[in-house]
Amino acid sequence: MRRLTALRPEQATGKARELLADIVERHGSAGEMVSTMAHSPAVLEGYLSLSRAMKRVRIPRPLSEKISLAAQEWIGCGTCREAHVAAGRAAGLTDTDIELARQGTSTDAREAALIAVALRVLAEPGSLADEDVAELRAHGWSDRIIAEVVGVVTLNLLTGAFNLLAGIQPEDGGEDAEEGEGAAAEAREEATVSRR
Repeated sequence: MRRLTALRPEQATGKARELLADIVERHGSAGEMVSTMAHSPAVLEGYLSLSRAMKRVRIPRPLSEKISLAAQEWIGCGTCREAHVAAGRAAGLTDTDIELARQGTSTDAREAALIAVALRVLAEPGSLADEDVAELRAHGWSDRIIAEVVGVVTLNLLTGAFNLLAGIQPEDGGEDAEEGEGAAAEAREEATVSRR
């Protein structure tokens, strides 16, 4: 059930009106989440800026999607999970890769270590210690990649928590492939918009 309504550009105020109008002008629509974020110009602008910045991470796209799948499984956002399932498939992930990522792991030990730390960044950041960073470095991950995990997790927390609060969820609560593809298309559109 929707708790916050999506806004049209003319309903938004300040910077949010400008951002929405620009998105709609260039792409025809802004998507449910972005249109709903327009209730707060600060949240909308922050989301678009963080989303644009995270497109420049050095984490390989398939691995970034695995981190996102693990995070969204923990957060519980069906809309985001479906979008990342579709985006993961587009990035070359197999059904097994997707299922393992949703469980917070991977068949690749290096990836599994990074995903595990990403989940701890999300769920229990106060538990992270020198040994965790040392283990990631031992697996060959650079300090840049380690730092970027926090950004990927933060973006997922922002979108997942926002969608849950706003009530933006799949109609049936399941994993309808068609809905997932629609959500992924919306996520790709929003990411394209935010790159500009």
